[in-house]
Amino acid sequence: MDLLRGVNIYLVGMMGAGKTTVGRILARKLKYRFFDTDELIVRVANQSIAEIFEREGEEAFRELETKVLGELSAYKNSVVATGGGIVARSMNWGYLHYGVVVWLDVPVDQLYDRLRSDTARPLLREGEIKSKLQSLLNERERFYTQADVRVSTRGGERPEEVAARAIEEIKKVIKPETGPDLN
Repeated sequence: MDLLRGVNIYLVGMMGAGKTTVGRILARKLKYRFFDTDELIVRVANQSIAEIFEREGEEAFRELETKVLGELSAYKNSVVATGGGIVARSMNWGYLHYGVVVWLDVPVDQLYDRLRSDTARPLLREGEIKSKLQSLLNERERFYTQADVRVSTRGGERPEEVAARAIEEIKKVIKPETGPDLN
């Protein structure tokens, strides 16, 4: 898709939305590099996200997340899967706007089905998972709606199908490069 001219794609959405899975497929289709901010944070901090939350708190994790995003925004030809809460910091939008922001919008019931047995996510450790997911979505949805593209998933849709739809939606927001005005 030469239309992108090297512009990065940033995937946002709730945990369990499929940002990493769909991101890898998008990167392959676009012949882009793939980065996952959570994976990079784990490497940089040399500890799991759960350990960062436990030892240093969510705020320390969010600081690392912003630092990693800032470094990634300097690259081109990249698909970046972000953490679900990255959109809540206004500073992060300064970095996200260097590319095309794609919101993978997945219904809470689907997220719950994907995450109900996941014990690694710090924000889901307290309380009932489904209500916690709904609460997080309620807090973040106003930020997600600022994305350039929204891809709402349907039940049973394969990641390849979601990636293909994302590409079609991205094409709608990318302006083709126009030639010089000769008039």
